[in-house]
Amino acid sequence: MAKTIRWGIIGIGKIAEKFATDLVNVPDTELHAVASTSSERAENFAKKFNVPHFYSSYEEIFNAPGLDVVYIATPHTAHASAAILCLNNKIPVLCEKPFAMNLKEVQQMVEAARANDTFLMEAMWTRFIPAIEKTLELIAEDRIGKVKTIQADFGFVAPHIPERRVLNPALGGGALLDIGIYPAYLALLILGYPIDVQAFTIAGKTGVDETTSFVFRYPQATAMLNATYATRTRTEALIYGEKGYIHLPERFHETKTLTLFETDNEPVTFSFNRETRGYNYEIEEVNNCVRHNKKESVKMPLSMSVKLISLLDDIRQKAGIFYEGIDG
Repeated sequence: MAKTIRWGIIGIGKIAEKFATDLVNVPDTELHAVASTSSERAENFAKKFNVPHFYSSYEEIFNAPGLDVVYIATPHTAHASAAILCLNNKIPVLCEKPFAMNLKEVQQMVEAARANDTFLMEAMWTRFIPAIEKTLELIAEDRIGKVKTIQADFGFVAPHIPERRVLNPALGGGALLDIGIYPAYLALLILGYPIDVQAFTIAGKTGVDETTSFVFRYPQATAMLNATYATRTRTEALIYGEKGYIHLPERFHETKTLTLFETDNEPVTFSFNRETRGYNYEIEEVNNCVRHNKKESVKMPLSMSVKLISLLDDIRQKAGIFYEGIDG
């Protein structure tokens, strides 16, 4: 029988609720403790998900007996400090994406993980969903030939609530770090780090990037990507190869289907039914790593997170996206 992994959550906003809804249905997994800066919110969250331990400060979560791993779901600007707090207490960490605000913060997180010999992983849940696993398998099998072009977008209309995370520059708001990370990651996963990046942005009323479009150039390929809060886009991905292409339909980062189009064959659709939102796959990966005392995931290693934040930094530099008090 597998060891039950006892999870804690730091930061209990909307994403934490989605994550917790999946977590409580993963076998041999327990939501053991939650922490918030609001005692009322912590208590209400604990009641909703039947969590035995709840705290009104992040530091107190380490008082929970037998805590195995912590999921960090704070605003972006608090990711690094919360992760390092856990790592210095030798508690394994799954930290929501983006891993942190910039490369400097991510490097500090990685250094803390290695200094404390403790597991750390970025919560890039898209990497673990079956549709992405199948996409990588089809590419490896040369079903579409060498990948030449990727097109991917992510867009929705963000309600104009300036104090909320998505539009608040003090909380790391903006389309790129919030949703543009998904197209950027897909291109990085499939094509690697580009040799050139071009990016353009349109700022919204609060000063954060409302729309950011970016293009990656590779020796023999390109990626054309977009993220926006200004309109609802199809939020799909198309991966074009020399012999065909793969279509990941709306919303590609959590899709349950994909269609393979080969030059000389009829299209084939692969379906991956699930009753969860899809966070269970990354939860199971972390559970496996913790049970086997691994310090990082093979599928989402720290080296990938370093590359991803470096790429986001590059896009921000090219587009002129700047966070006061965070960027030097």
